[in-house]
This record gives sequence, structure tokens and C-alpha cells, in this order.
Amino acid sequence: MEKVAIDEVDTQPNPMDVHSIRRPISQALEFSDFAMNYFELEPNESFSGGYHTHYDQEEVFYVEDGEATFETEDGDVPVGAGEVIRFGPGEFQHGYNDGDETVVGFAFGAPGAKHDWDEIESMVYCRACDETVPHGVNLTDAGAFEMHCTGCDNAFTAN
Repeated sequence: MEKVAIDEVDTQPNPMDVHSIRRPISQALEFSDFAMNYFELEPNESFSGGYHTHYDQEEVFYVEDGEATFETEDGDVPVGAGEVIRFGPGEFQHGYNDGDETVVGFAFGAPGAKHDWDEIESMVYCRACDETVPHGVNLTDAGAFEMHCTGCDNAFTAN
């Protein structure tokens, strides 16, 4: 058995600095089969670095307090306190706080407690293609995201 208070888990922000408080609960308790992260999103902050999908993982978001908005393939979906939203493998999404109050919530992913970076795609503007297209994502040794355009193979590091 393992136990931890959420406030005791160190904050680990996204390399793109898109949120102030992210506490990786699954890392603190050494989960092996699913991921769990606690978030506090200030206005204009997001759960992730952008519109993306995991081909090998489903994601579930629970909003404990406030209201988050999720950009989806079917349009924007508001998720309020006490509500849950699920994205299956291959479904693109981007959750963020577009309100004036702090959003408190959790993100869960399964299977696995860590990302398989080869199974993630982000929709990003490609300067070479001059359009928003899917990009593969890698995490560099320096902790930054490296994006690779699937159309033309242009690559850049997102800080």
C-alpha cells in the first residue's frame, strides 16, 4: 500500500509552461498501469501543450472545481465541477481554462503510467507546409518537446 497527500507531491510543469501546478501522482506512488495527474489551472492555462491525441492511451479528465473547456473534433465541450470527460485512443483534444476562476482537476490515462512518445500526435502549425498538420512528439534530454511534421518532416523544439 502507498499513500500520499496531493500537496506533498512536487509540482512538475509542462516543458511548454502551459500550467503552473501539475502534480504527477502516478510518479509519486510509482503507478505501473495508469497515469494520474492533479492540476490547478489559472485562467488561460491548459492541461497540455495543445491539441493532441494518444494512439495507445485513453484519457479521462475529472473537474473538481471550476469549469474547463475541451477543444474536440466535435467542437468545444464545457466540463464543470463534478463532471468527467473521456477521450479514447486516437481522439484529439485540448483541455484549458478560458474562465476567470481557477480550475482544479485530475487527468487519468490508461494503460500505462508513462507516455509512449511514438504514439502521440499534436496538431501544430508547420512553417514549411504553411498549415496546421499532425506532428510527432518527442521529449528531448533537456526536457523540451521536439515536434516533427508528418507531412514534410520539418522539425523544431517547442519551449
